[in-house]
Amino acid sequence: MPGIDESLLEAMRLPGARGASLVDWISGLALGAVGEAPGGDWEATAAETAELGRHVAESGSLAAGGTSAGTGGGTVEPGKEPPVEDLIATTGDSYHLLRFVSTPFDSTVFLHLWLDRNDGNLALARIRLAEMADRLVLG
Repeated sequence: MPGIDESLLEAMRLPGARGASLVDWISGLALGAVGEAPGGDWEATAAETAELGRHVAESGSLAAGGTSAGTGGGTVEPGKEPPVEDLIATTGDSYHLLRFVSTPFDSTVFLHLWLDRNDGNLALARIRLAEMADRLVLG
């Protein structure tokens, strides 16, 4: 079972991958990062994507069936799936894919993959990132 570094390196092997990170959406910190950072700064990127991820993860209207997300206080119940699987943001030249990771403790992390829009395959990236998230070992 791969850890953070191995998973991020695996993400970088995807066609069109420009950068990848694992972000804690509560603290806004990157737990690991490889490749280029959007805007050139992984700390700023982690903080900005964490805010977006937190907003989506805590949104009851976006959860499966439109039910309330988590237990409040910004966490997902231990052992439960995050209410949203992934989030895709597109720009003129790239895709940003945020894949929420289920953990046995508070599920407050996501994988962020930055893909070049011309060289990347968004469908393949979603499938592979989901597989990586399922195998990821934290701790």
